[in-house]
Amino acid sequence: MTPSAHERPVHPSFGEAFRYWLKLGFISFGGPAGQIAMMHQELVEKRRWISEHRFLHALNYCMLLPGPEAQQLAIYIGWLLHRTWGGIVAGTLFLLPSLFILIGLTWVYLAFGDVRFVQGVFAGIKPAVVAIVLFAAWRIGARALKNRVLLAFAAASFLAIFVFDVPFPYIVLAAGMAGYVGGRLDPAKFRVGGGHVASDKDYGPALIDDDTPPPAHARFRAGRLVILIGLFVFLWGAAMLSLPAGTLADMGAFFTKAALVTFGGAYAVLPYVYQGGVEHYGWLTGPQMIDGLALGETTPGPLIMVVAFVGFVGGWSHAIFGPDALFWAGAAGAAVATFFTFLPGYLFILAGAPLVEATHGDIKFVAPLTGITAAVVGVILNLAVFFAWHVFWPQATAAAPFAGAFQPAAVLIAVAAFIALWKYKQDIMRVIGACAAAGLLLTYAGL
Repeated sequence: MTPSAHERPVHPSFGEAFRYWLKLGFISFGGPAGQIAMMHQELVEKRRWISEHRFLHALNYCMLLPGPEAQQLAIYIGWLLHRTWGGIVAGTLFLLPSLFILIGLTWVYLAFGDVRFVQGVFAGIKPAVVAIVLFAAWRIGARALKNRVLLAFAAASFLAIFVFDVPFPYIVLAAGMAGYVGGRLDPAKFRVGGGHVASDKDYGPALIDDDTPPPAHARFRAGRLVILIGLFVFLWGAAMLSLPAGTLADMGAFFTKAALVTFGGAYAVLPYVYQGGVEHYGWLTGPQMIDGLALGETTPGPLIMVVAFVGFVGGWSHAIFGPDALFWAGAAGAAVATFFTFLPGYLFILAGAPLVEATHGDIKFVAPLTGITAAVVGVILNLAVFFAWHVFWPQATAAAPFAGAFQPAAVLIAVAAFIALWKYKQDIMRVIGACAAAGLLLTYAGL
């Protein structure tokens, strides 16, 4: 129920909040920007459960962390409203619909991928993915690369991963160290990026307002922090020990590491997931990775949920439960990948949010994170090049990089998709739908 303009809203019940977070899990399309905008519109403007400045204060903290900031913001607000269980429910419902949808779609992809209709859809979606990733690099770069120093960071990271195949975590570490040094030598060059600016619109009094003291459960207590860390280590260790040796245990260890290096969002960590999932463990192929990103773009939830696709394909392809239980093997892989990717985010919020609530000063990116953000642009550009290579030359290999037939129709679809995103500001889902239709037309026309 929407409160009147001049009244402070009543505190929502746990059930009311549960229903909202469940609804958000099913409609959270549009990537982090779209998901954050949805939460702002509903929680700040309509329901007024939290004020604009407090919303942005929480968001700026989430922007500093590895992991999906929109999901972590949901955990933060859920925790503010209904303590620890409120945060756990908010973050989990943000993910669960996407997990179940991706499990179903990945099963269809693997079981019926040779059907002409499915091939036609993916023939259009794959070039759209190239355009989407390239547009992401342009969008982040336009915001982050405000001077020549940061442009150099992006160029260096692109060369490091494209030419020298440097693992992504090392690029993050080097960029952070260089940013720290650069921030001390020339602070002005490293002040860009990171923060969100409030609109200063007055939506009326909020339940958690600018002048509202933090609730009792939001006050920092050292004992609580120690207990939370202990519980997290126990939960992670118990989950790891419960996994049988082999593929699932490898997934648990790998996706835990991935969760700790996801600065810059899903597009930035995808090269790391590719290096591990494709090159090191062989859970899936490069073209399958592109297909997974295409599915991730068309489902609700954070884009990093593509790890569920990677886990499903890995469990299926390795037949970890035998040849007669491929679906359950895939579902187990998807569940393991999702659990270990998102588990650290709960600790970051539930342990760190009380410290954040102790001050209402804005939290901004410090110089190391500015350097990392700039480097991420180069990494995303490399991802766009990698995807374009596999889509435009499907039979190419590292030994013969331009072997096989070139796909001019795919290039045209990619160019049209990029123009639609960049010039005409079209919604990603609309662009993907149009490209899928174009792929179907070309496939059935024999082109």
